[in-house]
Amino acid sequence: MNTDEILSEIRDANLQYLLLAQQMIRQDLPTAIYRLGISEKVAQLISSLTTSQTMKLAANVTMLTRFRFDDSTILGMLTHDNKESFQSKAHAAILLASQPVEEFA
Repeated sequence: MNTDEILSEIRDANLQYLLLAQQMIRQDLPTAIYRLGISEKVAQLISSLTTSQTMKLAANVTMLTRFRFDDSTILGMLTHDNKESFQSKAHAAILLASQPVEEFA
């Protein structure tokens, strides 16, 4: 995959993320804030974007989303199958919920 293809994929991912985030925010704000790991202020900004603003933001060649965890423990809980899979996933969700939300400076 060459650089142009990667940049195109990033733009597509950005657009899909923004459209999904807008839909989630409009349907259930508290759940969207939790699942997206964003603040209410950021959620309101995303929700209020016009189509033109959404397209312009999505065209950015920087990923707008990122993994919410940098902790290998959480990643392991979410990816390893074991007998306590439900408990591991519930524990990971609790750890993710306790992380600070993304804020704009």
